Parts: sequence; C-alpha cells; structure tokens
Amino acid sequence: MSNKAVISLTTGLEDAEKVTVAFLVAVGAAESGRPTLMFLTKEAVRLSLDRFAVGVACEGCPPLPDLLRRYAEAGGRFYVCPICFDAKKLDKGNLVSNAELAGTVPMWQWIGDEGATTFSY
Repeated sequence: MSNKAVISLTTGLEDAEKVTVAFLVAVGAAESGRPTLMFLTKEAVRLSLDRFAVGVACEGCPPLPDLLRRYAEAGGRFYVCPICFDAKKLDKGNLVSNAELAGTVPMWQWIGDEGATTFSY
C-alpha cells in the first residue's frame, strides 16, 4: 500500500478558504512524512508563483505564506499544469523552488504503480 498523497487544486485566490483547506491537507500529509504532490491547474497555477499566495482566508485560518513555507519545508512538491500556466502567459522564472511545470503524464509517473491517496479541490 502506498503512502503517497496527491492533492489536485483548481481554485486560486478567488476562493481563499478552499485554497487554505487544500494546503492544510497537503501540509498535514507532508509533515506526516508522506511523499506529497500538489497538482495545480486552472487558476491554482498562480499559487506556484513567488509571493503570490498572500493573505488569510478567514478568522482563525493560518496565513497562506505560512502554509506554503511549511509545505516546502516538509518536502512537498508542486506540479503545475504547463497548458494552464502558458495560457495565462505567466513567467516560469517566478516559480517557487519546489514547483515545476509538469502535466498529467509526469504526475502519473510520480504516483507509480503503488497508487496514492488523492484529494481534489
């Protein structure tokens, strides 16, 4: 049985609470020692840009920069949909250090034959 976790996120800061929940799940998995990958598509690709994920989604919610920092420190990775990223004409030079442009084939290769626990937001 695999202990990998994959969190698919399509939502960006237009729904900061959903983003926060997705990151809480990802941080929990990564800090528990699971190999963890977030697959960012649609508006979520912007979250892979340095200094983009800012703010606090709700009273009592942790700040988004803190969640991104904890995720990176725990070894969490981002695969960023290259089609979505390029469609928005974003700059690859602004990707955070734990992000790379990678589509569905690399995601499935990362998952491998063992499978993964998945969440989608």
